[in-house]
Amino acid sequence: MFIHRIFRGLRGDKGIWAFVTLLALFSFMPVFSASANLVYVVGTVNSTYEFLLKHISHLMIGFFIMYVIHKFSYQNLRWISILLLPVVGILLLFTLLKGNTIGGANASRWISVGGFGFQPSAMAVVVLNIYAAQYLAKFKDKPYDFKDSIYKLWIPVGIICVLILPANFSTAALVFFMVIMLVYLAGYPMRYLFTLMVPVVVTLILFFAIATYFPSKYFSRVNTWKSRIERFTSKDDADVDNYQTDNAKIAIATGKFTGLGPGKSVQRNFLPQSSSDFIFAIIIEEYGLLGGFSVLFIYLMLFFRFFVKAVKIEDHFGKYLMIGIGFPIIIQALVNMGVAVELLPTTGQTLPLISSGGTSIWITCASLGIVLSVSAGDDKTNLKKAPRSRKAKIQDLQSSSVIEELGDYENENKLEQDTNTPNPMEAVQNK
Repeated sequence: MFIHRIFRGLRGDKGIWAFVTLLALFSFMPVFSASANLVYVVGTVNSTYEFLLKHISHLMIGFFIMYVIHKFSYQNLRWISILLLPVVGILLLFTLLKGNTIGGANASRWISVGGFGFQPSAMAVVVLNIYAAQYLAKFKDKPYDFKDSIYKLWIPVGIICVLILPANFSTAALVFFMVIMLVYLAGYPMRYLFTLMVPVVVTLILFFAIATYFPSKYFSRVNTWKSRIERFTSKDDADVDNYQTDNAKIAIATGKFTGLGPGKSVQRNFLPQSSSDFIFAIIIEEYGLLGGFSVLFIYLMLFFRFFVKAVKIEDHFGKYLMIGIGFPIIIQALVNMGVAVELLPTTGQTLPLISSGGTSIWITCASLGIVLSVSAGDDKTNLKKAPRSRKAKIQDLQSSSVIEELGDYENENKLEQDTNTPNPMEAVQNK
């Protein structure tokens, strides 16, 4: 009875709910299989069942977050994003200055909140896109003011990206790319965008110059990025260590079309991030190209639902939210799969709803909750319009039938009057 009430309370696009649930349920077996690496090789987990239960608990919390958020009106996110943006900036600054190091490298992507690890950069992606969406929605009926956009849009975007950049280049690039795509689709003039590219390029050049000539723990990730690009561009060089990508390619080649079967992966014992960054390679090894294309198909169908809803929504804020919040989920999935098949250099992006990890799952579910709230608001608007249109049709039908009845009544009266009126010729004949 309780579960029945929950299902009855689901709002928003049912297709989005279905595809999200499919991805979450499918993740159980790959995560359970890939966690054997953490148990028997790395030794950070006691058992695969413990890791699976942890992953299931993360998903259950994530779905609870998604259910709660999708019940609220997305219009409240306008002022919430304005309040949260400074909070995100402070968290990113604190995370950067904390300066945790692993082997001398800056790994300050995480902070501990109540004993739980938290990644502020993942939260920044969502908050910044909401903030950009609410700003762009103000200009739906008037031209953009370039000076106003500098102070109210681009300076906040620049600050957030600069705070993310030293520790996580791929996330900073994803954030900036999504904002650029959003403002372009919102009709922001191209001449303004080209003008903005000059300070962006200058900032990147200065950043890499400072990181090269004045190395410190805050810029130590630059060497990691360089080595990843070198490994990606020097595929045939025997002196370059391509350990992760080579094992990922072996896993994909071993899987062939139908795969080795669930739980029978071999390369999970050699891939360091088999349950997160390279889980797509494990999926292909165990389920073959058939399984890999099935996962890709579900993500593309989810993107199709986002796209359809974004086109149909009349409210500009809801439209921009659907693009700015929904599309990054699909882009992140494509990036993860592109890294696994060596179409892209290693980035560290997880596969949404499938890879293990609490923060990534919760932020993804929160984003999906916002998307579902937008689609629910659009459905409610359509429902409000539908009864009025049906009522109008009924009134039209009733009025037309009344007119027809009145016309028949007038015709009958006229005929009766014609019958009762004496004919003048008959009167003359009678006389």
